[in-house]
Amino acid sequence: MRFYFKIFIRSVFLFLISIVVESSVLAQGIRGKVVSTEGEVLPYASVYIRNLGDGVPTNQDGRYEYKLPAGVYDVLIQFLGYKSQIKTVEIGTEWVEMDFTLEPQVYTLSEVEVRAGQEDPALTIMRKAISKAKFHRLQLQQYSMTVYLKGTGQLTDAPFFLKKTLEKEGLKLNEAYTSESVSRITFTQPNKVEEKVISIRTNGDNQSTSPAPYIQTSFYQEKINDIISPLSRSAFAYYRFTYEGSFFDQDVMVNKIRVTPRSRGERVFEGYIYIIEDLWAIHSLNLKTSLLGFDIQATQQYAPVAENVWMPLTHTYRFGGKFFGFEGEFKYLASTREYEVTLNPDLAYVPEIIDEKVQEVPEEVAEFKKTESALEQLAKEQPTTRKEYRKLINEYEKEAMKERDEPDVIRESYYSVDSLAKKRALSYWDSIRPVPLTEKEIQGYKRDDSLAVIEAAKVSEVDSVAKKARKKYKPLDFMNGATYHFGKGKSIGFKQNWTKISFNTVEGFKLGMGLFYRKEQEIKLADSVNRIRKSFNIEPELRYGFSSNRFYGKLDVRWSTTKPISGSTFGVEGGRYIYQFNGGEPINEQVNAFYSLLFRQNYMKLYEQDFVRAYWAHRVNYGFTYRVNLTAASRKELFNTSNYSWYNKEGREYTANQPENVETTESSFSDHDIVKFNTSISWRPGVKYGIRNGRKYPITSKAPLINFNYTKAFGGLLNSENAADFDHLELGIEHFFEFGVSGKLDFNVSAGTFLSNKQVYFQDYQHFGGNRTIFSNFGPASNYRFMDYYKYSTNTSYVSGIFHYQFRKFLLTQLPMLRFSGVRENLFFNYLKTENSPSYWEAGYSLDNLFRIFRLEMGAGFENGNYLRGGVRFGIATFIQVN
Repeated sequence: MRFYFKIFIRSVFLFLISIVVESSVLAQGIRGKVVSTEGEVLPYASVYIRNLGDGVPTNQDGRYEYKLPAGVYDVLIQFLGYKSQIKTVEIGTEWVEMDFTLEPQVYTLSEVEVRAGQEDPALTIMRKAISKAKFHRLQLQQYSMTVYLKGTGQLTDAPFFLKKTLEKEGLKLNEAYTSESVSRITFTQPNKVEEKVISIRTNGDNQSTSPAPYIQTSFYQEKINDIISPLSRSAFAYYRFTYEGSFFDQDVMVNKIRVTPRSRGERVFEGYIYIIEDLWAIHSLNLKTSLLGFDIQATQQYAPVAENVWMPLTHTYRFGGKFFGFEGEFKYLASTREYEVTLNPDLAYVPEIIDEKVQEVPEEVAEFKKTESALEQLAKEQPTTRKEYRKLINEYEKEAMKERDEPDVIRESYYSVDSLAKKRALSYWDSIRPVPLTEKEIQGYKRDDSLAVIEAAKVSEVDSVAKKARKKYKPLDFMNGATYHFGKGKSIGFKQNWTKISFNTVEGFKLGMGLFYRKEQEIKLADSVNRIRKSFNIEPELRYGFSSNRFYGKLDVRWSTTKPISGSTFGVEGGRYIYQFNGGEPINEQVNAFYSLLFRQNYMKLYEQDFVRAYWAHRVNYGFTYRVNLTAASRKELFNTSNYSWYNKEGREYTANQPENVETTESSFSDHDIVKFNTSISWRPGVKYGIRNGRKYPITSKAPLINFNYTKAFGGLLNSENAADFDHLELGIEHFFEFGVSGKLDFNVSAGTFLSNKQVYFQDYQHFGGNRTIFSNFGPASNYRFMDYYKYSTNTSYVSGIFHYQFRKFLLTQLPMLRFSGVRENLFFNYLKTENSPSYWEAGYSLDNLFRIFRLEMGAGFENGNYLRGGVRFGIATFIQVN
């Protein structure tokens, strides 16, 4: 009886709660639909509650829903290209249905525009807006906001032979796949972002949806993801601006400016930007561009969050395009609300900006003075010309950076996820979601939720099996690579060994195997964020040649310590192994096997070495690293042992394993001994840093890489006539320069000399990265394209330069269709001169980003100005960074 009484009491209690919850839901606020006078829905229109300084956007179907307590509110509806509409509503105990019908915006043209010979008013408006861009970026010392982000994507087409496979994997065409998140983001000058994820809802394994990349793309910056902003200092070099009228909105006059690229294509915007008169701030924008052949559209609607401060209320981004038969469309909506702002007290005064090109400059205008602090000058309430004001703001920013504790740190970000973020119930999302889901998104979630239940059951079983399987050896682990953990940071395993199967004329068919033993330890520092990682590694590597019937092996024993910024590694390596004469391995094993077996061309040249080497590397910081090593070795010349090939046409024979070179003699390849010391320094002057969750990382885009290398062979230490004896010094620099979006120059220049070359064997010559295959190397400025691998290797002085320039618009890319597809045109020029060889240079042209991932190069090499050879090279697109 007591048991049933408890159930009764609990039922009554739940019933009372449900009544309270239901009544509270019934008294929640406003909802409705926003359409045009023609009845078209207006997706992502801004629904702004002026009393609260807060708002939400409509969804894709033009519907909105805003929960409000009882009271009287002014509801403002905004949509680009339409007149804003405001209504006053009283919220009682029920939902209030409020539909809005917006009329097309009527623009008033300035009288200046109709006067013959007058400058377009858009030029003055944009010059003033550009001069104020940095002001608006620095105007807030700090601000916080709650951001709702929804991303919806659908695959609209796929290659016909993959459609059934995709459906089996649960990916169907023309069905919505949606993810949502709610975060609280705080921004602090100069560039610190703190994000706390409150809730996440998504399908699949991607549970890290973050709105920060979207809401931090400020159009007051010079570039947005390498796309030139219409408010950049160099905007007039890339855009034409046209005044298309003005209108009043929320008691301010707004100018509509058409943005037209001087040269259409990637990395420039096209569309409209709306600028507030006198304040010269963004009111809204609707711009489109393309990147790597994908179409991108960005729309932002701003609202006032403080006096003279307008911030984005809604952001919408659309991405679409094709890639190898796949076609898709992705939409992201970021709704920002609940702003809390702290104004920058240094920029409290909003000056009057004068465009000295078309306006008279009064006598009392303020001029920038280098002898006076920028902060004091900003406090003067005097009008100023746009040029003088821009100088003043730039100087103010420099002074502020100098006062920071760590001026080299230019970016900070902190990211955390609430422990309940992934556990929120559907009722929570229904209560907090500012944008109602569309019917397609609702169906997508139902599909994903039902699949998730099935997959969860599978995972629980598979996980238990997988955990047991990890402790067992599988038949192909020794080839595929595998790691077996034993606790306390200890593990053993196989490296990926498929690439160690190949063929060369010295060994014939060859097998190799790499293994490892590793012990790792991680020590948390006092700040509980950074760690010291220590590791001990033993790495044996073995290889066997079936034709040479020779077995080789080496062992590397290494200790490493990694600290937050610095780190060190030292170790001992030794054994009997086989190496390419050029330690940079200019030709890949598999490529050499391909050419040997199919074309009877053996480009890889090898020697044998019994050696022991001790090494030490110390990264002082991300801008400075030095390395030293000491090697003692006995080297032997190797000869071809295999004549096997699938290509047996008469007249094509393998070349000897001794490379052809303009400087060598027979003794250059003879067996010999060596004891050598090597030291190298890598320096990046001016490297900047970012901080992510308390950990520093380098930002090297503006810092060149300078390399210094010195090698000394001690011939006098060995009691042998065949002992190497030389001193080799080299200096090099690698860097790139970007010229806006118009082009990019990559270069790699080095020069060196042998201070003494009493006895230099070919292994220690200075070698250069040649190439005789159709495959181009990774990186735009890494190696030569058509040069012999060893012909110009030297033991004298030399200078080498590799240059690569990428155009945005050159020959074929004069056609907008090709520019929009992402194709780039490049020119390259490479030069080499040694003391005893003829001058070698090569030049060529390439099409980059073909089908978004390939590169096609055409060119020729010349010796002393005479044509040597040319051809075609295929490679990977230069924007793909491969280490």
